Amino acid sequence: MPVPKRVLTVFGTRPEAIKLFPVLHALEQDDRFDSRVCVSAQHRAMLDSVLEIAGLSPHYDLDLMKPNQSLDALTAAALTGLGAVMDEEKPDWVVVQGDTTTVMAGAIAAYYRQIPVCHVEAGLRSGDIYRPWPEEVNRKIVGSFATLHCAPTETAAKALRSENVDPKTVHVTGNTVIDALHWVTKEVAAKPELASGLADIEARFAGKHIVGMTSHRRENFGEGMEAIASAVREIASREDIAVIFPVHLNPNVRSVMNEALAGLDNVALIEPLDYPHFARLLDIAHIMLTDSGGVQEEAPALGKPVLVMRETTERPEGVEAGTAKLVGTDADTIIAEVGKLLDDTDAYEAMARAHNPFGDGHASQRICDLLAG
Repeated sequence: MPVPKRVLTVFGTRPEAIKLFPVLHALEQDDRFDSRVCVSAQHRAMLDSVLEIAGLSPHYDLDLMKPNQSLDALTAAALTGLGAVMDEEKPDWVVVQGDTTTVMAGAIAAYYRQIPVCHVEAGLRSGDIYRPWPEEVNRKIVGSFATLHCAPTETAAKALRSENVDPKTVHVTGNTVIDALHWVTKEVAAKPELASGLADIEARFAGKHIVGMTSHRRENFGEGMEAIASAVREIASREDIAVIFPVHLNPNVRSVMNEALAGLDNVALIEPLDYPHFARLLDIAHIMLTDSGGVQEEAPALGKPVLVMRETTERPEGVEAGTAKLVGTDADTIIAEVGKLLDDTDAYEAMARAHNPFGDGHASQRICDLLAG
């Protein structure tokens, strides 16, 4: 029997964990692999909740999160910490996902050791190196030397080929976030108590249209975040809607949102949700208002229109398909676009019924097969 390939999967944030746990489940169940896991804990609390629900116990935890840590300090710590793990494990593959600082540092550490890199969710491009920042450049760096590029869509694959990436290394797998959403939906159906924590808020807002909201992008800090808060305050003045907003832990988000929105009758500012509860929020929401990347993929899988509070997106497939719409951070525009979806049934249905272009729920198995060669 062939010796199993040792695969070291590296991640550090909640979105990475969500999109990688289906891959890790597949690797663990496959005799072709010896699966090892290292987390940087770039986002500590929000990461841990996903590890718990997915039943994952990392072999290494670098615990790199520090208050108000600069990007260069985080990068240096991640590069040296992940490199030390690779020196000990000597993996046949290093797997990274997406666009975080952990992804970029992990891939470079592997490159320095001539270890092949598999980039999950490869090829996303906004075309603006400062939107999203620093994520756009992180992706481009990894895309310049990864051995295996697992593109979620044909659009992402074309972006890689246009950058002269060897077409033989680019494969359209679908997005693993759809695998994750299918998994957690089944878990909640079997164990409703996993997502019962929103019951009181649901009862409080019974009969209202729910606007689910997330906001955390660095490029929106400052004036952009203040404009978003102003828009939400105006939207929440409508009697027929309510906003449920799990507020990101970053103080650049919390301070602005608490000042503008705390105490409003139609706004629930709540702590970040674990994955089952976030899936429940997607399920009960009428509209999702977000600057997140993952929500642009997840919400359409449940037929929920997404208004994206950014000027650009590295996920143009959703905009092209009609499941998502870019609205920027201008308060008047956000207010108008939310109002249109609330008041114009045809406009709402056009987005809600649009085809989700991000996958069929089998991306993780395709990635395992590619790693096996």
